[in-house]
Amino acid sequence: MWLLYRRGGLGDTLLTFPILELLKKSGRNVWAVGNTDYFAIAKEVGWVDMVSSEMPKAESEGKILISYEGNVKPFPEKRMWIVEHYLCSLSLKGEFSRVLPLEPAEKTPLKGCAVLHPSSGSWKKNPPLELFFRIEAFLKREGYKTIYLVGEADRWLKDHVKNYFESYSPLEIARALRTAKLFVGLDSGLSHLASYCGIPTFVFYGPTDPVVWKPIGERVFQISLELSCSPCFPKVCEERSCLHVEALLAEFLKAFSALS
Repeated sequence: MWLLYRRGGLGDTLLTFPILELLKKSGRNVWAVGNTDYFAIAKEVGWVDMVSSEMPKAESEGKILISYEGNVKPFPEKRMWIVEHYLCSLSLKGEFSRVLPLEPAEKTPLKGCAVLHPSSGSWKKNPPLELFFRIEAFLKREGYKTIYLVGEADRWLKDHVKNYFESYSPLEIARALRTAKLFVGLDSGLSHLASYCGIPTFVFYGPTDPVVWKPIGERVFQISLELSCSPCFPKVCEERSCLHVEALLAEFLKAFSALS
């Protein structure tokens, strides 16, 4: 049994899935330690055998400990995609899936919708809500039905919108996203999940790095103003010019035009 340890948010966890998939393809049994709700997705698609929140006492054939004290650093020393950093650190080679092989939900409010998620794990990454209201208005003019996604860190959003789907289960959300038309979000775990589910995903980057934190997926549209001062997270200035509504909206419209 090989053991992979990674704590962190949903996006952090999803970016370790290529490791799990390649280990399984090589015939190894895999035990994942971390957030069990997140790793439940990997178990559902058959990339891990066991999931737990704490380290098992049993001996393992090999250990991959992604932490500052472990044998794989959680962040690359140079600016590169973190998935490539992991695979290079472990000398793992091979093709990995760009879309999660998950069964879509049979019934969900997200089916056929443009899903909006104007939130993240840090307010420093969040542009004014006006940006998403203007995107929603544009999408409606284009004939899309829109709905907001509310996860465990987004309850505040319910005070501002009426059309929303609320779920705290990453696996349930993933299956629902498999039925959606497209997704618009920030550099957040749910954006990573949407992209991995195979739908066109538009991701806004302000103070964070689109190179390091690129989602896994086949149809990802990364939107950044590419200011000379970016990326700067977590030391974010008060002005946050990288999250200017008009500029980001213009970049979104350019990216959207490439969708068809």
